[in-house]
Amino acid sequence: MAKSVVLAEKPSVARDIARVLGCTKKGNGFLEGPQYIVTWALGHLVTHADPEQYKNEYKEWKLEDLPILPKPFKLVPIKQTMKQFNAVKAQLARADVNQIIIATDAGREGELVARWILEKANCKKPVKRLWISSVTDQAIKKGFKELKDGKAYESLYAAAVARAEADWVVGINATRALTVKHNAQLSSGRVQTPTLAMIAERERQIREFQPKPYYGMQALAEKATFTWMDAKSNQTSSFQQEKIAELFKKLDKEKEGKVSSIQTTPKKQPAPHLFDLTELQKEAHKRWGWSAKETLSTLQGLYERHKIVTYPRTDSKHLTSDMRSTLKERLQALDIAPYRQIANQILRAGKVEPQKGVIDDARVSDHHAIIPTEETPNLRDLTDKENKLYDLIAKRFLAVFLGPFSYDQTIVAISVAGETFQAKGRTIRDSGWKKVYQSNDEEDSEDERELPSFEKGQVLPIRAITMTEGMTKPPARFNEGTLLAAMENPKQFMAGESKELIQTIGETGGLGTVATRADIIEKLFSSFVLEKKGKDIFTTSKGRQLLELVPEQLKSPALTAEWEQQLTKIAKGQLKKEVFVKEMVTFAEDVVKEVKQSTHQFKHDNVTGKTCPTCGKLLLEVNGKRGKMLVCQDRECGYKKSVAVQTNARCPQCKKKLELRGDGDGKIFVCKCGYREKLSAFEKRRENSGSAKGNKKDVQKFLQKQEEPENNAMAEALKKLFQQNDE
Repeated sequence: MAKSVVLAEKPSVARDIARVLGCTKKGNGFLEGPQYIVTWALGHLVTHADPEQYKNEYKEWKLEDLPILPKPFKLVPIKQTMKQFNAVKAQLARADVNQIIIATDAGREGELVARWILEKANCKKPVKRLWISSVTDQAIKKGFKELKDGKAYESLYAAAVARAEADWVVGINATRALTVKHNAQLSSGRVQTPTLAMIAERERQIREFQPKPYYGMQALAEKATFTWMDAKSNQTSSFQQEKIAELFKKLDKEKEGKVSSIQTTPKKQPAPHLFDLTELQKEAHKRWGWSAKETLSTLQGLYERHKIVTYPRTDSKHLTSDMRSTLKERLQALDIAPYRQIANQILRAGKVEPQKGVIDDARVSDHHAIIPTEETPNLRDLTDKENKLYDLIAKRFLAVFLGPFSYDQTIVAISVAGETFQAKGRTIRDSGWKKVYQSNDEEDSEDERELPSFEKGQVLPIRAITMTEGMTKPPARFNEGTLLAAMENPKQFMAGESKELIQTIGETGGLGTVATRADIIEKLFSSFVLEKKGKDIFTTSKGRQLLELVPEQLKSPALTAEWEQQLTKIAKGQLKKEVFVKEMVTFAEDVVKEVKQSTHQFKHDNVTGKTCPTCGKLLLEVNGKRGKMLVCQDRECGYKKSVAVQTNARCPQCKKKLELRGDGDGKIFVCKCGYREKLSAFEKRRENSGSAKGNKKDVQKFLQKQEEPENNAMAEALKKLFQQNDE
């Protein structure tokens, strides 16, 4: 009997599919049943060859060898996962297999994972596609009943290959050119460099911002505070201090105000959109300070392990019309505390229908919004992080089934000696979707006071007129949440670009994709061009110098956003892959030429007085995402050593996280508040008291790094640079 090979992206998903399909016989890297053989990748098993795999002389980095432009590109199995690649290849080649079912993640990168394996294994058998948005038993069964023809996803595969080839051509050549030219580890890429440029641009705006003082007035009545409003401009403040001072002098002695108007306007506020990945990452950062990577990792666990949320890497906040029939079952799955009351209220209301605009086929591309599945979660099985994230998703889902938040907005104006003062308030008529949220939830933070009753013509006693003043503020520094938003919509950073170019960039024209942005941010930290101070993100001296050294075009958010839009067109069959790749090759050639001709110099300004134990050169001090490190300034040496690590141990005085510094017996915990404590004293205090809790793994990891400092050969250093290349 002929069988089908089902190729999943990860072992956990493969096990779920195998269980549903009745594949119980265990083999070497596969599970077999009467009709199906389920095997799996481990993420990518195949990748593009490194430069030295085209020509041996490329092992040594030389400017004269650039640009390196493979024709054609070679695919190679990844060395670390070669065993699993061979296991998959063996199943694909079996004589009793007549069909391949791609069951990797339903998206551009998932398509690439599977197709590269098939290509490298030289598998020409017919292909079907499993395209599902959750890995519940029900979704898997339905997906196998509705398998798609693999040919329908050829364009998606072409877009994935175009993205990979563009990243290789631009990333490898730009990184090698900059690194060799300046003898420093300088990583550059199609997405990471424009992202770094946006952060630097925001810092420039902050640096050049000139704060201006502004002035206003308030009238303090017995039960309300009224704010002065300019009769001509309707502004509540003025930059003219003399004007406000003169008015204040005129009104200072006034003791009464007369109600001149009362305006009540009924208003409705719909529930917030359902979550896509970027919006969920932004919300988790705002609430708990999570990194984008942290949120994605937690979400992946809810999707793969617990099967209680739908596909994570989505860029849509809407649902498709064919999902209407599943909504009731998803609500029934929420018949648990703390969602039971609201879920049952929605179900008892009769027809289960979300608010207008939630279901919109035109606004769903590959995957719909992130929502709960039909599986009832056991909240006790979830970690604290998983519970928090699931709560966000579940409540946002429930909210769209309730009515709008309805209220009457009231504006009361009073006249004081001919000047107008206003007070605003609201009276809630129906809490609507806000019933889902408790008072301590972020969703309910926009609370306005309720005004007392007033009548037109009423005379109010004025207790005092006060003069107010403030200063205009510069734009806020980026944190990971606001950086994700800027990467999603970078138009505000395109002021120097042509109007024609900006106009061509639609909703698809962001930097990177929802699936790659978290990794891009991590790479910028790991290459030491960014650092964190609290939640705020700062460029380092290395990052700022890198932007001076790279060609102007490589820093352009507009150009990168346009490339992302072109990749979307390829995926839709509207643009040939070859056209895009040819443009990227030309771009890489121009970048290399400009770097070669550059007269700029890179200068390390973080040199310490300590010498490298391997080569004797002075070490550099860099701020990693989780602490300070010493690294050799010679990229060929590659020596590095952690000197301080951010731990979860808390300061007994201010309760902030402690940093562990030093060597040998001199290791010491240090806090920003000035508190210091030797490691030995800390451990003794921890043994004697439960109040001094720390993260033992953090400490052990730090000590291990101290005892075994990395000293990589040049080949390892170069390999690491390759891994830093991104889109």
